Amino acid sequence: MIQTRGSGILLHITSLPSTYGIGDFGPSAYRFVEALARARQHYWQILPLNPTRCVYANSPYCSPSGFAMNSLLISPDLLVRDGFLEAADLEPVPGFPEGRVVYEAVTWYKERLLSCAYRRFSESAPESGYEAFSAGTGWWLDDHALFVALKDHFHGLEWSRWPAEIRNREAEAIHEMRERLADRIRKEKFIQYLAAWQWSALHRHCTGRGIQIIGDIPIYVAYDSVDVWANPGIVQLDEDLRPTVVAGVPPDMFSATGQLWGNPVYDWPALRERGYDWWVSRVARSGELYDLFRIDHFRAFADYYEVPAGDATAENGTWVDGPGADFFEVLARRFPCFAIVAEDLGANTPAVQGLLDRFDFPGMKILLFAFGEGIEKSPHIPHNYVPNLICYTGTHDNNTARGWFEEEASEEERQRFFAYIGREVAADEVHRELIRLAMTSVARACIIPMQDVLGLGAAARMNYPSTTEGNWEWRMAPGEFAGAPFEWLREVTELSGRG
Repeated sequence: MIQTRGSGILLHITSLPSTYGIGDFGPSAYRFVEALARARQHYWQILPLNPTRCVYANSPYCSPSGFAMNSLLISPDLLVRDGFLEAADLEPVPGFPEGRVVYEAVTWYKERLLSCAYRRFSESAPESGYEAFSAGTGWWLDDHALFVALKDHFHGLEWSRWPAEIRNREAEAIHEMRERLADRIRKEKFIQYLAAWQWSALHRHCTGRGIQIIGDIPIYVAYDSVDVWANPGIVQLDEDLRPTVVAGVPPDMFSATGQLWGNPVYDWPALRERGYDWWVSRVARSGELYDLFRIDHFRAFADYYEVPAGDATAENGTWVDGPGADFFEVLARRFPCFAIVAEDLGANTPAVQGLLDRFDFPGMKILLFAFGEGIEKSPHIPHNYVPNLICYTGTHDNNTARGWFEEEASEEERQRFFAYIGREVAADEVHRELIRLAMTSVARACIIPMQDVLGLGAAARMNYPSTTEGNWEWRMAPGEFAGAPFEWLREVTELSGRG
């Protein structure tokens, strides 16, 4: 349960302004925390920090590791400050565009810098916490680093196409590869150490300024991931270690064929017998990284949709009961104070609501969903809120508030919106009216996407679900950051009792 009334901003690390083509854990992040504190905000919500890959369309929700961190978020400026690089090592900096992330170019540049940092580290062996970090995180880091080294060794091949003895993790073959690839393994551990070092410092700074980090756990993991390769028993695979069923959602008003996500589906009976050990470890890891965290597609714990592997669409799937309360009882015994936000959007079934009520998990309400037909009964309209939830103007999967009004809202929705706020407003005022509705609602927490604080249009949208082109690219230009209306945000925050 969220205990105190507060507000915050949704902004992924990649969307911060930076000289190096992508937001990172460096100076802009610290300036953003100071801006949050001045605006009397209590929360900074981010997207998953897991590694991204261009072959997965750079989505943080489809990662090769559920435990590692994204090396693209490592700050070059902090590497220089902390002695891992010289200033000259940063040159030449490519001419990255403002306002968008070009992942291929950023990946090439950051890999060059990290290789240079590792060479300097290996040659000089500076005093650092690397050895302690490596030993203390071996429970996930050892397999992750080996997986990365093997992916390089086998030229990016999916793990199911590796030699059988490696694919099946035969002990002798794994031992041999650990020795053979020792330097690449150590390099990956060093990279994860740098990411952890920088993130921990930023997180401590947030804590010192009264800012809590809301993280994000994708419900599923990618098939071509260390999670599945190292733990094949957690998902439903056949004797050849190929998925028998995959995840998705059925046909609805938005898609006649449904959404075929393609992730392997958990073997919940097997996980139950193991005490949900892999999930317990995943939650423990999230507790290290965040103060509280959202679980994406929370409904899957009540019931989930599985589609036969090989189907071209999600039309022939089946609903199956999830682990339900038993799973959360195990987590509650292991983590008495764990703080989960349930992404309960979509069909909020009695089973889902039962889990929210039993464990006092706050759900989510989205103002952009509130102005359709039946507005008086909409769960997303503020007069129907209860205190224990988080109200958003929109999320990373929605249009911006202004983009919604200009491009998506019907004339009827616009008129309902005007009636609800008591006046007609221009498109460039809509975001502020929605922010006021969120702030003045009874919801104990409200989170505003940075794009809505800035009043940006549809071009600043972060993600278009079910598409793979152009997502996860938006970031603030330096001028937008400098000109952000944080003083206005502070005023409305204090007036609504959230400061």
